[in-house]
Amino acid sequence: MKSIKIMLLLIIGLFIADITFAQQSLSLKEALNYAIKNSENIKKAKLDIEGGKYATAEIKAQALPQINGTGTLTNNLILQQNPLPGELVGRPGETVLVAFGTKWNSAAQVQLSQQIFNQSVFTGLKAAKSGEDFYNLSAELTEESVIQQVASAYYQVLVYKENIAVLDSNINSLKSTQKIVSAQYQNGLAKKIDLDRVKVSLTNLLNQRAQVIDGVTQQENLLKFYMGMPISTAIDIPTINFKELNIDANKIADSLTLADLTEYKVLMKQKELLQFQKKANQAEYLPKLSFNSNFAYTGVSQKFDLYRRNNGTATWFDASSLGLTLNIPIFDGFARRSRVNKADVEIRKINEELTLTKQSLNLAYENAKIQIRNSVNTINSQEENKQLAQEIYNSTQNNYKNGLASLTDLLDAESSLTEAQNSYNQALLNYKLAEIQLIKSKGNIQNLLN
Repeated sequence: MKSIKIMLLLIIGLFIADITFAQQSLSLKEALNYAIKNSENIKKAKLDIEGGKYATAEIKAQALPQINGTGTLTNNLILQQNPLPGELVGRPGETVLVAFGTKWNSAAQVQLSQQIFNQSVFTGLKAAKSGEDFYNLSAELTEESVIQQVASAYYQVLVYKENIAVLDSNINSLKSTQKIVSAQYQNGLAKKIDLDRVKVSLTNLLNQRAQVIDGVTQQENLLKFYMGMPISTAIDIPTINFKELNIDANKIADSLTLADLTEYKVLMKQKELLQFQKKANQAEYLPKLSFNSNFAYTGVSQKFDLYRRNNGTATWFDASSLGLTLNIPIFDGFARRSRVNKADVEIRKINEELTLTKQSLNLAYENAKIQIRNSVNTINSQEENKQLAQEIYNSTQNNYKNGLASLTDLLDAESSLTEAQNSYNQALLNYKLAEIQLIKSKGNIQNLLN
């Protein structure tokens, strides 16, 4: 019994430790590093890299010697008969059927071939390296997208939590107002409609708080989804002091270097691969020269004793050959020309996509700059507005206690304060989202991991 109790205590201790670990505070850096290791999209991109290496090996194999072995065993149930003139056997004027061959045949053969000149293969070898680079760049682009998604979702959670804190503060203030109005109503100094109005406002705030809490849960689930974390895992995003955020419009760079952006590099690498494809198609017009060698060992017998070592009737003999094969393309119904033209169309399409991507990247960059400037201005004005709303609320509340303001004025001031505080938080979120977009548009999103 004592051992059982000890085991139960250990199990409970491990369970509690696991819960404690699962509910540890999760910083932005920790969330990003977790996503890099566990995101399904990143894992898929890494598998593409691995698959690309095998694709390269497959292309390289075409330039290596090709060796094949075959073995056959044949039972000629009815030997093929061939017509011969009867004069050969003393029967002039007749046609004689003579069977040739043996009933049992067996052969083992080894064939070797080696490409000597095949421009399509050589072009494919050059394209193989570019293919690996393409998969590496695609994986890097996937990582950047995941980092942006995780960082954006993370700040969304923070703002939701800040909105809950705002609502909690206003709910507490409204509860204090409710106590005052309730006391006044009991003493005949306030009407029942006044008490009901306060209750309605308080209920609305409580309902709003419940909705925001649901929003936090949903946003945390989205964050875990982007991170590749099980949705059932409990996480705790620590609140931060929004006043400590570095709000600076001077972070904006003066120019954007498209050649440094991963998205642009991926398209350029795609264009390079398409150019290799066109060259490979054009190479089909050139002759192909290959070396080939063959060795065969054949046995024949009228009985099934081909593999008997002693007292067998089988006769075995070998044959070998060396040769060169020159394949000269002459006419294929314009199939090669169609493949070349098709590859050329794909190159022109990628050029149009490059132009569109340039515009898209510049658009995202310019919009992010505008959004940051607007957010900084909005933050400054909303901060002043929030302070003013707080002063108005404090003054109205004091006047209401002294009978110098109506309940309507107090509730309006409380509503204006809540709206100002939430608008300020939203402005902070817009700034952070624009900052993340700007960092990504400059190709520096990986810096968030440091």
